[in-house]
Amino acid sequence: MTGKTKVKLVVDLVMTVLLLCQMAYMMIGEAAHEWIGTSMFVLFILHHVLNGKWHRNLIKGRYSGLRIAQTVVGVLMLAAMIGLMLSGIMMSRYVFSFLSIEGSISFARTLHMLASYWGFLLMSIHLGLHWSMILGMARKMRGEKKTSRAGIFLLRLAAAAISAYGIFAFVKHDLASYLFLKTEFVFFDMSQPLLLFLSEYAAMMGLFVCLAYYGEKLLRRLGQRK
Repeated sequence: MTGKTKVKLVVDLVMTVLLLCQMAYMMIGEAAHEWIGTSMFVLFILHHVLNGKWHRNLIKGRYSGLRIAQTVVGVLMLAAMIGLMLSGIMMSRYVFSFLSIEGSISFARTLHMLASYWGFLLMSIHLGLHWSMILGMARKMRGEKKTSRAGIFLLRLAAAAISAYGIFAFVKHDLASYLFLKTEFVFFDMSQPLLLFLSEYAAMMGLFVCLAYYGEKLLRRLGQRK
């Protein structure tokens, strides 16, 4: 594994952890939320710089179903991150308060909410569409050429358990209402321990990673048949 690949993995891992923290913004405080969000946007830019080859190859080669899916998710995720940063700057009370930007706080709050929850969903799907590559890297790090049957069984069992917990958490937190603006206010149970909250959002992320991972395998097989 090259040094650049290791840096990519670290950047992606840190971004994933920060994303989970961002979803608990009422629990970690507004100041921390703004600083973490700014750090995450910087890492997002670094992620795109490190993956510059993807940008250069956008207009090259044939677009299979899988490549179309990966590209659409990538572009939408970029749009969500830009929406997050712009709306975050408009509402900023700490990091960017010196800019004194005037604008509709109501619009900024709505945009921030949409971009937050769709960004969470899209980043989870993005991870899932690249999960085969991540698993391959993990095998190389362990010095394994192929995962054993027992290992595959345990991984699938863990994926099933996480997905089931993710479905429960998705319904409990009513994410559909935030994704489709059925409500403009996010409810937080402040009596819930932060660790439990993060575990539920991690499970939801795991659910969408699993769905995207198996969707990627299906698209790859369909592409091979053609």
